[in-house]
Amino acid sequence: MDYKFIRYTLEGGIATITLNRPEVYNALNDEITFELQDAFKAVGKDQSVRVIVLAGEGKAFCSGQDLKASASQPDRSFKESLEKRYNPIIRAMRQLPKPIICQLNGVAAGAGCSIALACDIIVAAEEAVLIEVFVQIGLVPDSGSSFFLPRLVGAAKAFELCSMGSRVSAKEALVMGLVNKVVPQKDLAEAVKGYAQYYANAPTKAIGLIKKMLNKSATSSLEDMLNYEAYCQEIAGNSADHKAGVQAFIEKRKPVFTGQ
Repeated sequence: MDYKFIRYTLEGGIATITLNRPEVYNALNDEITFELQDAFKAVGKDQSVRVIVLAGEGKAFCSGQDLKASASQPDRSFKESLEKRYNPIIRAMRQLPKPIICQLNGVAAGAGCSIALACDIIVAAEEAVLIEVFVQIGLVPDSGSSFFLPRLVGAAKAFELCSMGSRVSAKEALVMGLVNKVVPQKDLAEAVKGYAQYYANAPTKAIGLIKKMLNKSATSSLEDMLNYEAYCQEIAGNSADHKAGVQAFIEKRKPVFTGQ
């Protein structure tokens, strides 16, 4: 696929989407947001994709909205921008029945922070920083941050991070439960590769159902989830991967999952 502001590669079931505007710390202009929408549609349709790695080129992961680009449109509608550019990305990420790993190499600010939090796994370099920077320019969190943060760190801490625009280091984020793993910058790619290879060989249909279940649980009752678990288990139980897993268990060998 031919993109101008992102790079897309696919190898061994691992699709890597790299934000590629390093000269502006991967700030988000109109074009890159539409390219991201297209890329996530593509990985959803491609059955050979088992896992997605989302990365940033250069020193940053993503510095959020490109303020210089938006300054050229002083009368733009913030609501329309979110509805057309950002919200479709977050919806696509959360509805995608495949795991998304964030390779957090540096700063993730504003909408860049939201996009990182929308991933299923975040592996961060020690130098990485998360910032809900919106309040520093008189705005409120968007692109899902107001949903993700309270569920990850609790209401009080979420309010502090959003209302003060606090910088959260990778090590602090690990303690808070915002990221899954922190490693030295030189080890980041290898750490992400370890996760990616695991998911590339995992039972993809079951992983996708797990993601859907955990999404639904955020706004559901126990009774709702008991019923939804039964529904999802019926689907998983009839999958080729379940049959392969059971056969491998009986034969005392490692299963080979195809994602079906």
